[in-house]
Amino acid sequence: LQQLVNGLSLGSMYALIAVGYTMVYGVLRLINFAHGDIMMVGAYIALLLINFFSPIINHLNQTFFGSDELGKYLVVIF
Repeated sequence: LQQLVNGLSLGSMYALIAVGYTMVYGVLRLINFAHGDIMMVGAYIALLLINFFSPIINHLNQTFFGSDELGKYLVVIF
């Protein structure tokens, strides 16, 4: 049962990344290789917050908004 949950979780994460690539390519007709970097920054922010603080639910919102703000700043900079 645990392997099924792990597989569904990883598969849905891959699906989200693929949908993001598809949407960017569909609009711009250009592959954005920084898309994966932004997702990894969000994952590192989540890992950092989860390791330092224990309640996971409170930090999921902070991770979402933190990676969102970082993405906005990177768009303005580059």
